Amino acid sequence: MKKAITRIIIFFLIFTFWACAGRQRNILEANDSQVRLRSIQSRVFDYTDRNRMLRTIIATLQDLGFVINDADQNLGTVSGTKRSGYSLRMTVSIRPRGDAQMIVRSNAQFNLQTVDDPEPYQQFFAALSKALFLEAQKI
Repeated sequence: MKKAITRIIIFFLIFTFWACAGRQRNILEANDSQVRLRSIQSRVFDYTDRNRMLRTIIATLQDLGFVINDADQNLGTVSGTKRSGYSLRMTVSIRPRGDAQMIVRSNAQFNLQTVDDPEPYQQFFAALSKALFLEAQKI
């Protein structure tokens, strides 16, 4: 009787450790794809004026055909929707990085699924870089 209980406990422990090891592998794979997606979605700009950055982001989204749904100066977020044959929603947030830089992160969604294709992000950041360059030339 004791041998049977011991075998059941050992089997249960082995099964538990094996299940945890399988989950850990999946977590690491998910983190790798999340890091890749985050690098596609984020850029650092040498810019310090938060209000001007938000206005430039709004103008950039509008230039790309987005209709602005929401802009919150306190949170540093702007959301817009593009409806040209499809519905793409993009939310852009800014936060300071040190004293001289800002991190801009965009998150695009299509049908409530995060877009992992780099093209919409590249288009947005290319247009934003040009707009910031032109904005700096005005000063």
